[in-house]
Amino acid sequence: MTIDIRMIRDRLPKEIADLESEARREGYRHITCLVDEWAAGDTRFERDGERLLGAHVGAALAGIGGMTVEPALSGALRMRRFYIRPAMRRRGIGRMLASGLLDHARSCCSIVTVHAGNAGAAKFWESLGFQASERDGHRLDLQGPSFTPQSP
Repeated sequence: MTIDIRMIRDRLPKEIADLESEARREGYRHITCLVDEWAAGDTRFERDGERLLGAHVGAALAGIGGMTVEPALSGALRMRRFYIRPAMRRRGIGRMLASGLLDHARSCCSIVTVHAGNAGAAKFWESLGFQASERDGHRLDLQGPSFTPQSP
């Protein structure tokens, strides 16, 4: 299985509708928010440090994830709109997508935050070195010692 991580710039991939539908069936609305905010021009991942990536397996969009400026913490970025299709989970796709975003973040900020929506998501982010924080949800200090992701 070949995983291709691609930057999304000018328009959302057409397969986003299927991803959104799957997320909604699971009770998640953050992909719907992504689509709505993109259409309105509110969030296009265009500010300094921001980025939106798609993970493709063959022609299929397996997942998506982005980072935006963290409004509550100066000099930080926030992981947002992160979702991997259920059938594609536990194959390393989420880890590759998150690593791509974190590699980019290291060049432009010192802290990355994420608001994990559930215990499973929290466990995933913690395996990447994020630590629970009352103020920020989960937080990763990029200036600290290099993290070594734990096995899932």
